[in-house]
Order: sequence, then C-alpha cells, then structure tokens
Amino acid sequence: MVGLELEVAGIRPRRMAEAVTAVVGGTIDQESAFLTRVRDTEFGDFAVELDASILRDRRYQEPLSEVGIDLGEGQARDHIEDMLSRVAGLVVPLELVGPPMPWAELGRLDDIRLRLHQAGAKGTHSSPFYAFGLQLNIEVASLDVDYLLAMLRAFLLKYEWLLERSDIDLARRISPYIQSYPEDYVAHVLDREYRPDITTLIDDFLRFTPTRNRPLDLLPLFAHIDEDRVMAAPVEKELIKPRPAFHYRLPNCLIDDPNWNLAIPWNDWVSIENLAADGKALEQARDARMSEPGGLQRWLRGWLRGLRS
Repeated sequence: MVGLELEVAGIRPRRMAEAVTAVVGGTIDQESAFLTRVRDTEFGDFAVELDASILRDRRYQEPLSEVGIDLGEGQARDHIEDMLSRVAGLVVPLELVGPPMPWAELGRLDDIRLRLHQAGAKGTHSSPFYAFGLQLNIEVASLDVDYLLAMLRAFLLKYEWLLERSDIDLARRISPYIQSYPEDYVAHVLDREYRPDITTLIDDFLRFTPTRNRPLDLLPLFAHIDEDRVMAAPVEKELIKPRPAFHYRLPNCLIDDPNWNLAIPWNDWVSIENLAADGKALEQARDARMSEPGGLQRWLRGWLRGLRS
C-alpha cells in the first residue's frame, strides 16, 4: 500500500477535489477555505488542505478573540478565510493527501496528477519560494528489526544518488524540511557491528536525530511500534501520525513538467527496496561508503552540486 501527499500551488481547492472525483469518484465536502475533503472514493477519503495548521485549524481566531473580535460563522468569516487562503497560497502549498492505495493502483494516482497538471497546478520549480515536495507513505513489509535496519541502511547508502538523480531544488535543500541525516548517525547505523533490537533502533534515532524533518521520516513508523517512547522524546508530537509506513519526503513535486510522472519517484524508491533485499550488495555498498572521505568533504561535494544546479 502507498499513500500520496502532493504539494502544489496555482490551483483552487475545489478544482483539486474535482480532479480526484473525476478519477476515483467520491463526494466533495468543503469544510472551510482551508480544508476540502473528498469522501467515499473507491479507496477512502482524500483531503485538500492548506499546509498551514494555524489557518487549517482556525487557530488564527485565537488572537482575534483575545482583543474582543469574534468572527463567528457565516458569510463574513467565509469571505475573510477565502481571502486568507488566496494570500497564503502565494507561498504556502495546497496539499493533496490521499488514503493508502495498493501500489498496483499507482496509475490511478498518476491520472489525478495529470488532471492537476492540465488544470495549471504549479510545482517546485515554478518559484524560488516553492519548497514543494512529493511525499510517499509506503507500507512496511514487516516490523522485524532486521528488515527495518536493512531498509534504513539502503536509504542512507542511496541518498547521494537520489539527490543527484532527483535534482532536488535548492529551496528544498536549504529548507528545514528535508535536512540530511547527521554524519554521526549515518556512521553509527552503517557500522558493521551495529545489531540493534527494535527498542535500541528507536532510541538511537531519537538520540541522534529527534525530528521528522528528514528525507526519510521514520517517526510515524516508530510511533506505530512504540508511541509512548516516541512521544516522550523532544519531537514534533502534534505532527506525527503513527502508521506502519516509511514516510519518504525527498522528491520534488514537478507537476507542471509534462515529462514528469509518479512512476519516476516510485521507481527510485523501489531501488532502495531492491538494495535492502540483496544482503551481499548492501554489504558491498556499506563497505564502499565507509571507506569514502569524511563528512566534511561529502558536505562540500553536495554544496558544490547545489551551486552548479
């Protein structure tokens, strides 16, 4: 199973919802200018939401209430929220969030992507302010620690290749949302003698890198396995949704590129799975990585790549 999160601009929420219903059915329920749901599709509910919780959850009303302004309900509030939505949409993405779907149905998701493209949706490269991404939530094949460790190692070993291949936008590279894993954590995980149990794997992640803002966010998965342990750590608790899935946050959203489709980032993910499943290739890649120059030199190489792109 795979779930989709697609960040775009240049299109209104209703039009995004209509792209969903045209492919997988369902009914449109506009809860506010910031949140529209498509309910009862073939695969479950989709959401179209402005990626700013202060607006989506109407927390913008709190400071107004403190000075005696109560917007209440009705046309006045709806008009103000529509205006806020349009202004915020200049820099904050609209996000299409899909339910888990069989990976064999990825073509249906791509049909939605194509309709959004045809409707004029804008992606990562359309503005220097658009640090927009495509995020995939891929159901794990197992909760066994050896499998999870192999997948984590494979991702860390593929990471620089993924950066090169995906040509990650500079705005996204310097944003706080997909920062590289710390070199000391990478070295710790790739150490040949590292054979953790599941509790140690989670504890080490929380000790070295207690944030969801990584290109592969493991906190939803770890919270599914041991929610109390994760929520006791200094992490972004209100943003973590426990689920048995890898949260792959790295790819750009190139929805306005006619040559781009969802198969490209998906096939990149499959290359991670293939490496993780090949024990000999994984060991060879690990040995090669650990014999490379140190973290500073790798950082400089990445920085120079960013300047050239």
